[in-house]
Amino acid sequence: MTLLDTTVLEKLATFDTPTICNVIELFDIRPRTEGYMDKRISARFPEMPPMVGYASTATLRTALAPRSGESYARLPEQVARFQEIVGPPVVVMQDLDSPRVAATFGEIMCTTYKAFGAVGLVTNGAARDVEQVRALGFPVFTDGIIPSHGYFHLLDIHLPVQVGGFIVYPNDLIHGDANGVTTIPTEIATDVADVGDAYIAAEQVILQAMREEPGNVNRLREAEAETHLQIEAIRRQVARKT
Repeated sequence: MTLLDTTVLEKLATFDTPTICNVIELFDIRPRTEGYMDKRISARFPEMPPMVGYASTATLRTALAPRSGESYARLPEQVARFQEIVGPPVVVMQDLDSPRVAATFGEIMCTTYKAFGAVGLVTNGAARDVEQVRALGFPVFTDGIIPSHGYFHLLDIHLPVQVGGFIVYPNDLIHGDANGVTTIPTEIATDVADVGDAYIAAEQVILQAMREEPGNVNRLREAEAETHLQIEAIRRQVARKT
């Protein structure tokens, strides 16, 4: 596990998730169709800024009553184990029930998670108490909304989980915003943060050209060529670092 300075996490949070995905592609470290969650997982509060943190994983069920104990009996254990995470936690929970029958979190859980340092939550399950959670300023990514918590109970903590068609491991670096959720390989995270601004500047060549000369095909070709040159320069830069 590569330990990252907090300034790297702060810089990564200045970029949207599509830019993060674009920059990761330059490193040729994984297939372009891997490393991110599918369309089932969406931002419940898309107006919130990007979320960056490390996965604190858990599995749960809501359809059947637990054999013993109260529904939320393991919440103290879950937040106590945030100390096993190398940086600010993002709670990533897999609801094992299919179909989903109840919400996997609400106001009390998110208030508690935030109080123990978590910076967001991702789940293949459903949300509830959405207005109260919005008021917390706590970003959550879900597969819908259901008003009841059913028989919520945690099963395993800090094992790999599958959310949005993707396997998430404890301490995976997570980035999410209105566009969805991706992981960032920690071994390149610092370099991703370093070249993100340059990538945005390269894309701005086309965007600015089309704002200034809409409908000019020749200007578009020129701008595309310049953007390509700048991105290739960034690609060569990161290749020297890997």
